[in-house]
Amino acid sequence: MARLKQHTKSEGTADDAYSLNHRLTEIYRLLLARCGPQHWWPADTPFEVIVGAILTQSAAWGNVEKAISNLKQARVMTPASLRKLPLDKLAKLVYPSGYYNAKALKLKSFVEHLEEAHRDSLEKLFSLDILRLRSELLDIHGIGPETADSIILYAARKPIFVIDAYTRRILSRLGLSPSGDDYPAFQALFMDNLPADEKLFNEYHALLVRHGKEVCKKAPLCEKCCLRHLCFYAVTKNKSD
Repeated sequence: MARLKQHTKSEGTADDAYSLNHRLTEIYRLLLARCGPQHWWPADTPFEVIVGAILTQSAAWGNVEKAISNLKQARVMTPASLRKLPLDKLAKLVYPSGYYNAKALKLKSFVEHLEEAHRDSLEKLFSLDILRLRSELLDIHGIGPETADSIILYAARKPIFVIDAYTRRILSRLGLSPSGDDYPAFQALFMDNLPADEKLFNEYHALLVRHGKEVCKKAPLCEKCCLRHLCFYAVTKNKSD
């Protein structure tokens, strides 16, 4: 299976790998049957995906949509327009997304890098292979692994699996937490055991986000869960009730 070079595949037998592939595939199948296609990322352009990926850090998506609407109404949803916009004015526009001063600076950092390194061409940026693209994104102020991977998957449309808090929570309850219990280990769990398919990774991540928001919450609604028969947490909870 294709994966990032920095990922180390967990030790185990071929049967273990088959079992993980089977379980991850079954989880995907059940979520898709219950929720249907999610049509992510909701954006008009790849640049809007990038803006959204930065603004959604520590923010509810509804608030991000308000901030993006402000940027569109101000007609500044382009790299050049964001660069020209004074930082304080940009901060006011993205206010609904929270941490607005920090996020305005992050947006500025990205568009300044895009001009300096790629003459404002997302096509040139996205022509990099996944490892080089990820490394370059991570060097930009304010872009961490989850944001970088969201940009790679949803804007560049390259196969990389995005890990977020919902994914960690769901996998932990299902009894599938990797031994490393960190971002690379969770990411490797998917990328080592599923085909390197951008459309699959896109849909899978979106389904996990929806499931985490609506069912597998901090206080889970196990009785409504389509995964409960596969879930270590649900089975243990039922035995203790």
